[in-house]
Amino acid sequence: MTDADPTLFAQVRDPANRADPYPLYARLRAHPVARQDDGLWVASGYAAIRALLHDPRVSSQDLPRSEHPRTGNPVKDWVVNPLKDWIINRHRPFIFRDPPAHDALRRQVMGQFTVSRVRGMKRRTEALVAEHLEACAGCTPFNLVDDLAYPLPVTVICELLGVPREDEPRFHGWATQLATALEPESRTDPAVHARNVATFDAIADYMRDLIRAKRRRPADDLLSGLATATDPEAGRMSDPDLVATAVLLLIAGHETTVNLITNGMLTLLRCPDELARLRADPERAPRVIEELLRYEPPVHFRTRLALAPIPIGGAVIPEGAPLVLLFAAGSRDPARFPLPDRFDPDREDNQHFGFGGALHYCVGAPLARIEAEAALTALATRLRAPRLAEDPPPYRPGASLRGPQRLLLHIDGVD
Repeated sequence: MTDADPTLFAQVRDPANRADPYPLYARLRAHPVARQDDGLWVASGYAAIRALLHDPRVSSQDLPRSEHPRTGNPVKDWVVNPLKDWIINRHRPFIFRDPPAHDALRRQVMGQFTVSRVRGMKRRTEALVAEHLEACAGCTPFNLVDDLAYPLPVTVICELLGVPREDEPRFHGWATQLATALEPESRTDPAVHARNVATFDAIADYMRDLIRAKRRRPADDLLSGLATATDPEAGRMSDPDLVATAVLLLIAGHETTVNLITNGMLTLLRCPDELARLRADPERAPRVIEELLRYEPPVHFRTRLALAPIPIGGAVIPEGAPLVLLFAAGSRDPARFPLPDRFDPDREDNQHFGFGGALHYCVGAPLARIEAEAALTALATRLRAPRLAEDPPPYRPGASLRGPQRLLLHIDGVD
């Protein structure tokens, strides 16, 4: 075995490799856990990722401390902004928290994000897909991202949360900016950090106003439930935790599903036999989606922090080291999946990392599956002769939330 190349993960993050990072992942897996030139430790093998997901020495509390830049205003610089930073640092979204705080917040969210509430969105989701496709009937090419993959999950999460759909232009830019927090380089770039701080201030102010309105006049939505419910163990969620949770649910509730739908249709168009099988048998959709989550997942990696030395994969991750769990590489590990680079919806024992795992398994996974099934089934059965206008398409900037920025399709019509 040759020595690990300590530049591979930097190459993964290079936009030039966004369209196909999988050869780089294969090279990384030659050393399932390896240190990179920039100090990051990358876990790319399936067994190593699974072990680290369940290791209490691995922390999710890895965000850099919030620190507002100086403004020259003494009141803001010495009172207001330090207080804001203190609150933000103590009340991160629960995906960036460890037990017991993580567990309490997640339990409260799951108390509102119920199976019945999510399943109740199935028919509404299917109706929304139909509306969007009918609007595209005369368009060729049409942009799958702008015309379906983005507006569908945005509408669904807004209706679930109780966020006015007409406010979407306001939070679209906020969501795009805050998604950069998942990229390792954003943690050390002062300009990106400053933009993220300002963006969080703006969306947090928006959410505080909305939460106050929900408390005055609660409705049958998830945000009203979180704002008014009392957990038997933890009591009522604090206002800072409620704001952080609402921001997380709004952003995560659509950003990743956009990628799942778009990656899914791109894959099916590249695998026309599977597209034809889905068109002939829409009942295959759940198997298709599970394989898509393995083969072309919406989230490629998440970052963590080592709380103690961790011997694993022939290496020792030192205490305090930043760590990357490269889920998309683990889900194509040939030691776990036969013929991993083949798209095979009939694959058995498909325990992928498409929704992460362990304590931080995606809360919104059932909803994402419903949305992807509705969208991909309709695209497969209703589009006449769909074909790609460009391949590969241009990709979004980030390497963690990986998906096409646009996906132009030519069609002969919509049935």
